[in-house]
Amino acid sequence: MLYFLKIIFSAAIILLVTEISKRSSTLAAFTLALPLVSILAFVWMYIESKDSQKIAAISYDTFWYVLPTLPMFLLFSWMLRQQYNFYLSLLVCCLLTALLFGLTQFVLGRQAN
Repeated sequence: MLYFLKIIFSAAIILLVTEISKRSSTLAAFTLALPLVSILAFVWMYIESKDSQKIAAISYDTFWYVLPTLPMFLLFSWMLRQQYNFYLSLLVCCLLTALLFGLTQFVLGRQAN
């Protein structure tokens, strides 16, 4: 039953944002910027494990992985405004983000040693 509730709540967030975007791009952007997925995941993890220390560690690591996603939003917006194809823009931004994730992992891995 909990698995079903997770799916419903998670899908509801995506539906909510797409419906909000039809009325207000600013409000949709604000909703997307909220860490709703992270909060939901933290709640599900806590309900299942009650392991606050593990959630704290994941929260800390999540912070560092949010940073390499930020350039994607600027590049994606710029490419679309320059009339690049949507799917090409999305692909380029995903590749950039993957590259930045790898760089972040390399830097974080170096700090751990």
